[in-house]
Amino acid sequence: MMESVIARITRGQFWDFHGGIHPPEQKTLTSTKPIKQLTLPKQLIIPLQQHIGLEGDVLVSIGEHVLKGQPLTGSTNPMEVPIHAPTSGTITAIKMSVIAHPSGLEQLCIFLDVDGLDTWRKRIVCPDLSLLSNHEIIEKIADSGIAGMGGAGFPTHIKANSKPDINFLIINGAECEPYITSDDLLMMEQSIAIVDGIEILDRLLSPAFILIGIEDNKPKAIKALQQATKDNEKIKVCVVPTKYPIGGEKQLIHTLTGQEVPAGQLPIHSGIVMQNVATCFAINEAVRHDTPLIRRVVTVTGQALNKPQNVWALIGTPINFLLEQCEVEAIENVKQPVIMGGPMMGFSIASDIVPIIKTSNCILVPSKKEMPSAFEKESQEVECIRCGQCSDVCPSNLLPQELQWSAKAKDHPQLQKLNLSDCIECGACAYVCPSQIPLVHYYRIAKAEIREQHQLDLKAEKAKVRFEARKMRLEKEKIARQEKNKKAAAARKAAMNKATPEATGAKSAVAAALARVKAKKAAQENPEVTKPVDSAEVSTVEVSATEIVNDQKSQVAAAIARAKAKKKLKEASAQQSEASTTNTEPNKISENNAETEQPTDQKSKVAAAIARAKAKKKLKEASAQQAETKNTETEITTVTENTIGKETIPEKSISEKKHTGKTDLAKAGKHNSDTNIDTDTDTNTSDISDISNANITNTNDIASELVHAAIPAAIDKKAKMAAAIAKAKAKKKLKDAATKESAAILLNEDKKDSN
Repeated sequence: MMESVIARITRGQFWDFHGGIHPPEQKTLTSTKPIKQLTLPKQLIIPLQQHIGLEGDVLVSIGEHVLKGQPLTGSTNPMEVPIHAPTSGTITAIKMSVIAHPSGLEQLCIFLDVDGLDTWRKRIVCPDLSLLSNHEIIEKIADSGIAGMGGAGFPTHIKANSKPDINFLIINGAECEPYITSDDLLMMEQSIAIVDGIEILDRLLSPAFILIGIEDNKPKAIKALQQATKDNEKIKVCVVPTKYPIGGEKQLIHTLTGQEVPAGQLPIHSGIVMQNVATCFAINEAVRHDTPLIRRVVTVTGQALNKPQNVWALIGTPINFLLEQCEVEAIENVKQPVIMGGPMMGFSIASDIVPIIKTSNCILVPSKKEMPSAFEKESQEVECIRCGQCSDVCPSNLLPQELQWSAKAKDHPQLQKLNLSDCIECGACAYVCPSQIPLVHYYRIAKAEIREQHQLDLKAEKAKVRFEARKMRLEKEKIARQEKNKKAAAARKAAMNKATPEATGAKSAVAAALARVKAKKAAQENPEVTKPVDSAEVSTVEVSATEIVNDQKSQVAAAIARAKAKKKLKEASAQQSEASTTNTEPNKISENNAETEQPTDQKSKVAAAIARAKAKKKLKEASAQQAETKNTETEITTVTENTIGKETIPEKSISEKKHTGKTDLAKAGKHNSDTNIDTDTDTNTSDISDISNANITNTNDIASELVHAAIPAAIDKKAKMAAAIAKAKAKKKLKDAATKESAAILLNEDKKDSN
């Protein structure tokens, strides 16, 4: 197949790609003038990123003096390309500045004030390439900061270090866009250096054939290359027809070899590598003369310039300096448009301080007569009429109108289905559009949005990977801890099984701890009653947990039985008191009636009625006092139970409590007996006294019985304190109840005397 390709090339027969246009060339403005050497500008603005990939790390600081060719950034990644000082001077700032971008974005730039001396750093010239290995040559290319100078800016050292089995090395010298003549002049003036760079690539890639593609409208450049390659039969100078955009990578490959590069793939996948003629010149300068990429040929053209020409421009030269060198004509009351690139693929710059970068090949300054659309402030875009002319001229065989609709709708999945990535942004579609739709601008914005979303997706994926890695690490650490604990437990168990005094002591300690845990658990399950635990028994662990639980259950059952008996006794006493009160009421009523018959006036009757009402009120108050006393005793019992549920109260404290309660009640009874009470006159007073004394006594007996039933056996200081507090509270409440009862009796005596 390759032989047939070479045979066709020898006969001058080439393939034709789809679409394409023939715009006015406008190359004669600069093609007849040699490349001009410019004076040094006062300041250079050097962006850190001038290629596809990542920016390098800054190696200089503000105020530092640098030499020509000195690295300003370092690269630690294959996609990082360093930049170098284009001349000697002082670093005055490292800050954000406007760069060569359609949107006028700002990027980190290094500001270099030129000292005018143009002092070089030390260089090592290598006239004999046989002294260098391929690896050393690739390192020189990478360290010199060379990136594709045809417009893409792909790192050259990656292409130069491609896999073997390269069929064709294609050198692009077509330069098809109107106005641009930088490559044409470079091929005419530096043809030998370009061929030397091609031979370096031949050594690194070892391709089967080397093809130099050049349009037939560059006769001087064709002749210069043919003369420089006449001794190398491997290199073929291919003169192709003039057609825009034949200089596109895929279009030139198809024209020379007839091969179609599939969508989404690179030419290297088809065994093809392509380089620009300016890149080949830079490779030779770097490898042979140790000169990094610090300058390039730029076409400064347009009818608004008095001296349009090609110039050697240092990387970082502001555009306004180039316009001054070419004598731009000022236009009154109108801002002069400046386009970076050609009329088809270029874009208007936001400021004239935008610097020249490694991929800048043209600065176009048109006149209003030459390009009226560049002076229009508002777009003349109208609705698409679906004429289909854009599809007919698209060199990538795409559907530009559908791409534009999807781009406006921000339908990124549909744009990917329509192969937006295959668009080379040649501008042929916009050139023929009768609706004057800037199609390429829509595509560029859509590509930027897709690229940004792709970066966000990559970051999210990396974050997910880090999260999963952290999760796995924590899981491994957990498993490792569990294994460590298991090994430690096994070691302890093995140590305890040995017949040593330490192991025996450890076993006893563990057994004692287990017994305490079981006892505490049983106490929590039965909070009302706690079995006494002897300290000696705990230390020797002679009582099992089952016996403790059974003993506690028997004590609880006995206490419940005694409480039920007391409750029945209390209910019987209450019923007897109620019956006594009921029997006494008729007698009281009859006596009162007898008394009221004696007085003859109305006042005596009213006084008798009032006395009866007061007696009933006192009876209700006595009943309420009885209930309050019962609640108080219940509180005392509850507090005592809660306290002794955890600790042991001494028997002495309980005895003291019982004795105190009896003494207080005896005192109250003595007080009642010493008081002169006429039960025949007022029966309510006697009933109140009997009921109160009976209820207090019964409540105290029940509380004492429950306390006896709930006493645990473990004695400590805290339990003694709790028992003493409970005893004091019980004494106080019993004393208060007796005092209130005595006051009620005295009040009844006063009423009797008044009656």
